[in-house]
Amino acid sequence: MTLPGDLPFPLTKSVELTVAKQLDPVLPTPGVDLVLVQNAAGQCLSFYWRDAEHYHLLCDQLVGKPLEDGFLPINQESYLSRIHRILEYLVPERFNYPFLCADQYLVFDLNISPVLMPQGSATAVVIVGQFLYVCSKFEAFELVDSIAYPTLPPSSSRYQKLLTQVAWNIRRTLDLETIWQQTVNGLGIALEASRCLLCPYEVSDTQVEVVAEYYQSTLKSMLGRQFLIDNEPYLQQALTTLKPAVVNVTRSEQGQPYSLLAVPTSYKDQANGVIILYQFDRSRIWNEVEIELIQELADQVGTGIAHATLFAASHSLAAELQRANDSLRQQHQELEEARKQAEEASRLKSEFLANTSHELRTPLNGMIGFLKLIMDGMADDPAEQSEFIEEAHRSAVHLLNIINDILDVARIEAGKMPLDLDPVKLDDLLTDVEKFTRPQAQQKHLSFEILTPDTRDEVILYGNYQRLLQVMLNLVGNAIKFTHEGGIAISAEILPKKVIVHNQERPGFVKISVADTGIGVSLEKQDKLFQTFSQVDGSRTRQYGGTGLGLTISQKLVEAMGGVVNFYSMGEGLGSTVTFTVPLYQEPVMIATPLANSTDLLKEV
Repeated sequence: MTLPGDLPFPLTKSVELTVAKQLDPVLPTPGVDLVLVQNAAGQCLSFYWRDAEHYHLLCDQLVGKPLEDGFLPINQESYLSRIHRILEYLVPERFNYPFLCADQYLVFDLNISPVLMPQGSATAVVIVGQFLYVCSKFEAFELVDSIAYPTLPPSSSRYQKLLTQVAWNIRRTLDLETIWQQTVNGLGIALEASRCLLCPYEVSDTQVEVVAEYYQSTLKSMLGRQFLIDNEPYLQQALTTLKPAVVNVTRSEQGQPYSLLAVPTSYKDQANGVIILYQFDRSRIWNEVEIELIQELADQVGTGIAHATLFAASHSLAAELQRANDSLRQQHQELEEARKQAEEASRLKSEFLANTSHELRTPLNGMIGFLKLIMDGMADDPAEQSEFIEEAHRSAVHLLNIINDILDVARIEAGKMPLDLDPVKLDDLLTDVEKFTRPQAQQKHLSFEILTPDTRDEVILYGNYQRLLQVMLNLVGNAIKFTHEGGIAISAEILPKKVIVHNQERPGFVKISVADTGIGVSLEKQDKLFQTFSQVDGSRTRQYGGTGLGLTISQKLVEAMGGVVNFYSMGEGLGSTVTFTVPLYQEPVMIATPLANSTDLLKEV
């Protein structure tokens, strides 16, 4: 049977009266008590009510006017809002609604349908109602508050467009965070939800965490909040059945109606997340078509999450393999470098042993030769015999020094050379150095200068006297050995600065410099000077003699006393300077400006 709302022609303002006249004579079908036509402004274009006469209501008086006096929806705003939605989305709706008539609240079951025009739009609705019961004022207003307001209908092109855009955005990216956020934003906007949350899920999880959210400005963020699955039955239901779970709650803690929808995301029948939609500003009934569309989108989200997770895992694995490959390459390079260093060390040791054996044999042969001459009676007189003995003694002392150097290196590398540190007078140390080395410099016609800082009291070092003397003799001896013209300058400089040496506070250092105008060392070869068994130039070692251990031993001894050794040379033929520091035992009182640089002193000589 055709209802009054099923009009066979379009409705415009020019035909509104015609519509009303055609509707008036139509007798309502059984069960239909109320028939009326209203436009978007709420103006009544046609009105019929079976019980109008009983309530002393004249139907003709309502035509052309809003429903106000006589027959009044108890909440005009919500009532007209429903009419506007039906006209906008062109989808019929059915709900119970109370009207006020003759001080009574009458509840009708209403079916409201849009009157379609040829262009597909509508400007009026047909309302068909069936009387249900009379209620109190409180019950009437409670009924209005509980009426579910559907959001955009599933057939709405805007609704479809928004969900399609969300699905398209998800398919365009493999970034998990982007998928999460675009999903909640798209659903929240399309469904006009109060809040939309997304929580990833794995089979072994006992709780889920909110990683992305959309919410209206009146609400607070829930990002990072965790839900225990056992405490939330709707989450258990959604994740277990892989179907949406609907929770309709008539009142929230603040007294407002709200509803909830939990939709699982899945891939290959395995849940990998859940989308939770809230509606706080009104109660809401999620219809089947709407839920089906949301579930279809959730399935695409689940696929997107699975692909993004696999991509992230593969990317992480690729990165891990790359790191492992880099580590293996680095280890290979280190092993190759270690092999080269071992080969170089073996070569240097062989060269060192060859040179050292030569150095050992030379004084040893001298000792044997001179002693053999004496034993064979080859000395012509006592004076020549005494000369042979002195030469043998010098060879023995030289041999002893070489052996001591080798033993010192062995003990230092084995960590078995303890040093007793005591106060050492700088003047005494330099006096002994001068006594042993000045004659050597004079034999080569080299200048020899020792310059000390001007102080009111003695400069006292904190070190081991014998080892400091050994260091000085090594450095000065090398300077004399490798210098053919010019001279040698020894200088000392006070560096007042409190330092901690061997867990004791000292007032500073004395910096001792040994500068010469000798053969110098090229810049690229200077790094070999302090390497054990390494000699800068084998030909020079053979030319000048020595084991090449002097600087290495000196460096180790100075470091053991808390100082440092440095070597400076501008290149071959440009001389060199070796400096080392020794802690001060006590700070002296200075009476003059600091001493000039020792290299500058040599220039003045």
